[in-house]
Amino acid sequence: MASGAEPLVWPGTDISEVLQQADALLISAGPGAHGDPVLNMLQDQITAAASQFDWVGYLSTTGVYGDHAGGWVDESTPLTPSTKRGQARVEAEAAWQAIPDLNLHIFRLAGIYGPGRGPFSKVRKGTARRIIKKGQVFSRIHVEDIAQVLQASLAQPNPGAIYNLCDDDPAPPQDVIAYAAELLGVPLPPAVDFETANMTPMARSFYAESKKVRNDRISRELGVQLMYPDYRTGLEALLREERENDITTEL
Repeated sequence: MASGAEPLVWPGTDISEVLQQADALLISAGPGAHGDPVLNMLQDQITAAASQFDWVGYLSTTGVYGDHAGGWVDESTPLTPSTKRGQARVEAEAAWQAIPDLNLHIFRLAGIYGPGRGPFSKVRKGTARRIIKKGQVFSRIHVEDIAQVLQASLAQPNPGAIYNLCDDDPAPPQDVIAYAAELLGVPLPPAVDFETANMTPMARSFYAESKKVRNDRISRELGVQLMYPDYRTGLEALLREERENDITTEL
């Protein structure tokens, strides 16, 4: 591959030898009904090799903080998850932290968006809705900013560190949908009251928590300047990239 990386599909591939040679480890798999899938299968090997890793990163979620009625949280905020998913993440974080001599870094991610993962498709199709719940705010993070934070941490490991990964502008979800429609030049999607909205249990559960997440630490300790400090710059870049790709394809 041009990047020099060799992808290994796991589970399904024996990665024991690769694991023994690695000096860094990034865990992106989320916990399931039976706990963390990586530790379930590889905990003994990871524990035995813990000291060989210069850097270990675990991708968690800001859901571990629970609901704060729109208030601010930071990395020192007590973990009080209000969903089963959040509680599972708290338990997974603790399980990784319990491994002796592991140079662990925890990254708590806000709502992720990026290429192929944004509001434009639903807005174009006319299926997007602006779900209105008074006081509801979410924090977000562009995938490219996740990548640059991880790169910065790899370059300057700080075992035991915990970082919130989010942008500078927590915002109501309906504002994001409205701005996507504005950028596309299409009518504003309908506003629907949260209490009466037809939503899946999973979608509704995301509205059980409202908080603003502080990200000062990634700037102060890692020197990271976000490429997309708010959803506006992020959405503008996504749309610009989409249109450039369309032009390239046509040429």
